[in-house]
Amino acid sequence: MIDFYPEGWLIDNQSNKLSFQSLSALSDACRDKKILEARATVCDGSHNLIVDLGCARGLIPREEGAVGIKEGYVRDIAIISRVNRPVCFIVQSIEKDERGNPLVILSRRAAQLVCIEKYIKHLLPGDVIKARVTHLEPFGAFTDIGCGVVSLLPIDTISVSRINHPKERFLVDMDIKAVVKSNEEGRINLSHKELLGTWEENASYFSVGETVAGIIRSVEDYGAFVELAPNLAGLAEVKEGIKKGQQASVYIKNIIPERMKVKLIIIDTFDYEYKPSAPIYFFNKEHMDSFVYSPKDSVKKIEVVFNSLTKGFSQ
Repeated sequence: MIDFYPEGWLIDNQSNKLSFQSLSALSDACRDKKILEARATVCDGSHNLIVDLGCARGLIPREEGAVGIKEGYVRDIAIISRVNRPVCFIVQSIEKDERGNPLVILSRRAAQLVCIEKYIKHLLPGDVIKARVTHLEPFGAFTDIGCGVVSLLPIDTISVSRINHPKERFLVDMDIKAVVKSNEEGRINLSHKELLGTWEENASYFSVGETVAGIIRSVEDYGAFVELAPNLAGLAEVKEGIKKGQQASVYIKNIIPERMKVKLIIIDTFDYEYKPSAPIYFFNKEHMDSFVYSPKDSVKKIEVVFNSLTKGFSQ
């Protein structure tokens, strides 16, 4: 399968840079229908994107700004938001502007259609793909899965440990991985938590008797849930004055794999503004058939099975 990447991954690639050295090189890229990347500098009053090609000025007409603009189901914010960011495109033609200077007509839509037809259309449940976070909402993270084609990562699929907002895990423009849950009727559904390790893999980093860092995720009558890792939380006795979202230092009292329990004692808590770091992935292959979170001898089995049957991406 041909490799397609989120926007921004190709802009510093040497092959990409060589295509902007001359009009002749751009003409070759046009002939070969090569997907290129450069930075959009302006969105004019008609919502056409102006692109800095180095050797010439590039223009992406509004209707060529993204799949769905021409059809009317994607809003113009998809174009406006690309200003000062990398955009992918295929060169359509080399013309002259009103002053007689070269004007290179580009299509981001054409690049996206190639990506959809040759890559996204063929994704199967369980495929692990590259993605880049484009923006964050309370309900999930929107990610670029190739050439600016966006898919949602719902908040409940980001990690096993519950969070209040995706900004607790991701930053805009962060490069991540995701696993395809389904590809049905043009919608790619993604998940993330299956790549962050099983209960046992995460618990192996901790030992009884240690005092470690954590984040208080919820406070209940029967105890406080403290996140030790994105896919691992333990239960501590409630301590007066603690609240959700605080950093905590916790003593590990016991680890019980057969019950998937980590018993904790809260030593101290404090308020702290923290910045998410890049995820640590335990799964580094290109496809998973299933994910078993629970330990082998656990009383409760938690498993996700990825159905290999999928409907193609219709356009």
